Amino acid sequence: MDEQALKTRRLAQLRTPTGLTTEATQDISGALNALLADVFALYLKTKNFHWHMSGPHFRDYHLMLDDQGDQIIAMTDPIAERVRKVGGTTLRSIGQIRTLQRVLDNDADYVSPEDMLAELRDDNADLAQRMRAAHTTTSDLGDVATTSLLENWIDETERRVWFLFEISRRGNV
Repeated sequence: MDEQALKTRRLAQLRTPTGLTTEATQDISGALNALLADVFALYLKTKNFHWHMSGPHFRDYHLMLDDQGDQIIAMTDPIAERVRKVGGTTLRSIGQIRTLQRVLDNDADYVSPEDMLAELRDDNADLAQRMRAAHTTTSDLGDVATTSLLENWIDETERRVWFLFEISRRGNV
């Protein structure tokens, strides 16, 4: 048996029946897996900043980032399950996340609270843009359920951007 036939046979057990075309499944799965990698990366960065927050607003920022981290991680299972429901396969490892993530890691020994908030604001804004792009893909391909979920996640992400923006404003800026 040739290599392609073996791969097809192995994956056949994971094929979920769906009304989508093979190409639609690939496009939707690809968009969602990239989002999933970004969500995992943003979750870890948010928790990193939560754990390493300091300064006079420690308690408020620490608690806000904890709440935001909970909201971000809550997206992971529904995203992965949508990939499976549309007939795709999803992430299997940290290495695969690393390959797909577009959210940059921050491994600095010290990041000021202001820089933490600004970085998370920008990362969430970028995630909202990527969600909008995925929304266009899922909508164009007739995946109404994923499109609907993305609308809610976009709203939640925009709320995080808004909070991070407002909390980091200084004076009349």
